[in-house]
Amino acid sequence: MIEETFNKIKTKIQTTTSITAGKKTELLTLLSALESEISALSKAQSEHAESIAGFVERSAHEATRREKDSELLRLSIAGLTASVKNFEVSHPRLVRDINYISTVLANMGI
Repeated sequence: MIEETFNKIKTKIQTTTSITAGKKTELLTLLSALESEISALSKAQSEHAESIAGFVERSAHEATRREKDSELLRLSIAGLTASVKNFEVSHPRLVRDINYISTVLANMGI
């Protein structure tokens, strides 16, 4: 399920025309690191991992839309950030990666 979700996100980013090639490369690199972290988390806490992956998918969708809705992007990123809130101690790299990708996606919505 998580691998499938990330494949959909990567395809969406690769095919969108609403962001630059540089941003595509940056997002794809971030997603690869994040996918590894979420896959590791899924072994112990699959529901949390699926929730995080879902918020990543929604946030990426909102950030790559041609006609962006800043409120929907804000809400999806808030959900993404909240989804990792309790993992700061046990999975600091996951939280760091989510915070970074949230910042990148938020900046794309400007």
